[in-house]
Amino acid sequence: MRTVAIAGTGLIGGSFGLALRAAGFDGEIIGVSSAPALDAALRVGAIDRGAPLAEAAAEADLIFLAQPVRRIIETIAQLDPLVKPGALITDAGSTKSAILEAAKRHIRRARFIGGHPMAGSERTGAEASDANLFRARPWALMQGETDAGELTEWIKRFGADVIFLDAAEHDRMVAFTSHLPQLASTALAAVQSNDAMLFGPGLLDMTRLALSSWELWGDIVVTNREAILDALDRYTAELTRLREGIRLADEIPLKSLFQQAQQLASAIRAAPYRSYIK
Repeated sequence: MRTVAIAGTGLIGGSFGLALRAAGFDGEIIGVSSAPALDAALRVGAIDRGAPLAEAAAEADLIFLAQPVRRIIETIAQLDPLVKPGALITDAGSTKSAILEAAKRHIRRARFIGGHPMAGSERTGAEASDANLFRARPWALMQGETDAGELTEWIKRFGADVIFLDAAEHDRMVAFTSHLPQLASTALAAVQSNDAMLFGPGLLDMTRLALSSWELWGDIVVTNREAILDALDRYTAELTRLREGIRLADEIPLKSLFQQAQQLASAIRAAPYRSYIK
């Protein structure tokens, strides 16, 4: 692998470029993005130069799509006549089923592996890029016939943990573990008053995700709607249980729910995703 193209040089794309360099990649990294985003990526050293998609795709051995989900789908629809035959295309989209369906329809001359690094920040742009963003975080790759060997090795060099899943399983999981926390944080922030003056770190912790942009999350909500609705139904059912226990002043079910949640929260911190690692 001598040349990498990164489409979308924001936080994830910029961090991918920096992680490649930190892991020892000495080839050329080409960015494809808006002029301001390319300028920012150049300043932080995430890319070597910017280029239009057609030029970058023709030269790249690996193309990394780090755009919002619907933009990734649009890019996939354009790529096949542009790519070097046999090139590898992967992505960082937060939902996978719609992206893989697009790849099956459009990609013929290259190989495609759907991916999702479970890393990020409420901050955006290449200025927030970090070569260590993916370290000790799961990086999901979609199961399929395409050999992911070289890509897997680079991801491991980043310090990430590679997990192989199918797209439907991925989308169901992240609806609970990623999308629901975002929506819960958004709702919690939305009920606060502008003149709130009495709060501790708990509110700051719980509303951090509410700082995220609709430009990113709009695509996620649209492309994983059914799984997200299921997650929201189950979450609101638990809130209803809490409300009913409080309304009835019944401490027994409330205590049980708190204890169950405490156990599950402890289990989450023990990194259960590691059972999927190969």
